[in-house]
Amino acid sequence: SFIKDLDTLPLPDPALLARSLSGARNAPVPIQTRRGCPMSCSYCSTPTIEGRNVRWRSPESVVDWIRRWVAEGFHNFYFVDNTFNLPPSYAMQLCSHIIEAGLDISWRCILYPGGLSEKLIGMLARAGCREVSLGFESGVGSMIHLMKKQFTLAEVRAASELLRRHNIRRMGFLLLGGPGETRETVEESLTFADSLELESLRISIGIRIYPNTDIARRAREEGMISSEQDLLFPRFYLARGLEPWLYDTIVQRLPANPTWTL
Repeated sequence: SFIKDLDTLPLPDPALLARSLSGARNAPVPIQTRRGCPMSCSYCSTPTIEGRNVRWRSPESVVDWIRRWVAEGFHNFYFVDNTFNLPPSYAMQLCSHIIEAGLDISWRCILYPGGLSEKLIGMLARAGCREVSLGFESGVGSMIHLMKKQFTLAEVRAASELLRRHNIRRMGFLLLGGPGETRETVEESLTFADSLELESLRISIGIRIYPNTDIARRAREEGMISSEQDLLFPRFYLARGLEPWLYDTIVQRLPANPTWTL
């Protein structure tokens, strides 16, 4: 069973950690405010590891912990929650408490591209959010459907524009090579990502296979892995026919696309 009240779990003492990090005060301090994810993305292990019900720390406890880090001279933070905007109501409460505390901080987070509102993005900016990882994973509607994502490309574009208007840097993510991927869908994804004019784009070639996921079941059916395969040792799904074309194509285009990274 999963712990429902995360406030019962102690957070590490910033005063103790700060001593070992004194030479890296500009490095982002990681914060996890919630656990669990209600989504069913085809490749993701979070629902298995953390459960499907989202549980969170109280905004008061999170802000108090941040305040203690600020007292130690740290002002840069990274919310490592899988989806900072789920649920939106909690994200709004957390941003409101950060704003009310008047902390001089900057931070980044991971956003799910679906259902983002102008009000929420405005709150993120006021609370100190300076960069967002926008995990749209593909620029092809059929591929997003196969990944079991619950957003549209139109929502991705709207989210990107909202972030741009509020001066929040955008890092996009593409997971290329999954089930159903073809050379044509790869090209379509790259074209879509370029059209967003992101500050940076992270491209993954192949998708890591985790236990108890749809991709793991697909990989077994296709003979990529065996039922006894130890997936603690990384294995990646790469649609047949894309190797070595996909890797070679991305590497050849990197010099002309300075915002891309592998």
